[in-house]
Amino acid sequence: MKLNHSLQMFDLSGRRALVTGSSTGIGYALAQGLAGAGAEVVLNGRNEVRLAEAVSRLRDAGGNVHGRCFDVTAPEAVETAVAQIESEIGAIDILVNNAGMQRRAPLEQFSHAQWEQLMKTNVDSVFLVGQAVARHMIARRRGKIINICSVQSELGRPNIAAYTASKGAVKMLTKGMAIDWGQYGIQVNGLGPGYIKTELTDALVNDEAFSNWLVNRTPSRRWGDVQDLVGAAIFLASGASDFVNGHVLYVDGGVTATL
Repeated sequence: MKLNHSLQMFDLSGRRALVTGSSTGIGYALAQGLAGAGAEVVLNGRNEVRLAEAVSRLRDAGGNVHGRCFDVTAPEAVETAVAQIESEIGAIDILVNNAGMQRRAPLEQFSHAQWEQLMKTNVDSVFLVGQAVARHMIARRRGKIINICSVQSELGRPNIAAYTASKGAVKMLTKGMAIDWGQYGIQVNGLGPGYIKTELTDALVNDEAFSNWLVNRTPSRRWGDVQDLVGAAIFLASGASDFVNGHVLYVDGGVTATL
């Protein structure tokens, strides 16, 4: 094996990735990271303005980037969008199922409408987009699917029981996808962020008591940054992970390792 082959395994040049929910936050950072590793990237979001701004920023940075605005929880919209991407842009080699949401409330106060919305966004989207993309991957007998899980795929916290249930479901759906689709040369894995600084976690970051508790609870003694997730995503999207399937890679500073 040539010495530079190790680095070549992580090269995403010539590959195309669809990242759902990628206008901001973790999704945007992952899209930026995949583009930086050489991939052509399709960003997705429901807000046309924010999506266009994200596409523009990545293009200005030198990325080969496209935008597709569609609702990942709507079956017909997903089927249409995936078919259009395949025909108009090209084959989807990598799918990152990142779209998700959080709702905080004591479980006894959590409404059925909130439950349905959260499950549609966090679980149904993974099934719908994963299935639509996998059908094309199966025909080509290759592909990488990365489902964004969470430390809450393993651990609970007060007032987020529904979210924990949804991320536990994503973890097990990841394993099921790997079992069903591994025979077609598709690797399906999960990426499990810990507590990461984003727009959605600003309130927790600025809560001094919570932030102190979290830092002391985390072996790495800090909050995570979105860039901490990029290397793991590139690994799971690249040839370096060709024999990794049905695994959840937690990038959490060690939170899941300790009581």
